Amino acid sequence: MRPSAPLVPRAPCAPGDPLRVGVLVSGSGSNLQALLDVARDPAHALRVAAVLSNVAGVKALERAAAAAVPALVEDHRGRPREVFEDAVDAALRAHGVEVVVLAGFMRVLTAHFLERWTERVLNVHPALCPSFPGMHAPRQALAHGARVTGCTVHLVDPGVDTGPILAQAAVPILDDDAEAALTARIQAEEHRLFPAVLAALARGDVRLVDGRPRAYGLDAR
Repeated sequence: MRPSAPLVPRAPCAPGDPLRVGVLVSGSGSNLQALLDVARDPAHALRVAAVLSNVAGVKALERAAAAAVPALVEDHRGRPREVFEDAVDAALRAHGVEVVVLAGFMRVLTAHFLERWTERVLNVHPALCPSFPGMHAPRQALAHGARVTGCTVHLVDPGVDTGPILAQAAVPILDDDAEAALTARIQAEEHRLFPAVLAALARGDVRLVDGRPRAYGLDAR
């Protein structure tokens, strides 16, 4: 049965009232760019309110600045983890962020941060979770001889790619695949699926089913 309560308890976004997303990054930001691209449409249900990196000078910050989105840096080095996470939390709230998105963010967030953003932190991982968590997921899939992999959008918990799954997209592994080629095909699906899940969240179409979150109304391909 389709449940009645959206995961994020807000009215579905109307024009002029999009879901305000904060994006955490550490590198080039290709998934960030996919979000920035869809957010250019004034009719789209999400806006990138701020981009925050734990590493200065990365390409993702350039992408944010080019889109006239606040580009922030909070260096994690030499700081206790909780102090770093407090600074990230304060920066996101100062920019009116409602949902936090991890787009190549190379830090594991702890319960200290996540408890403040319960069911409001999302990640995209380049594998079909729970398979191949952590770093170099396409390389892991090739090494294991998998025939199918893909990407997963999930809620974030204190583990590594272990949070509840919202949506997945499958990508076949070809006989002659190299890591770079497989990674590129997975990323193409990430760039489609991640904005679609966030749009569903903004519409109120990410809901709990028997205690498990699911996204509705996505492109089924």
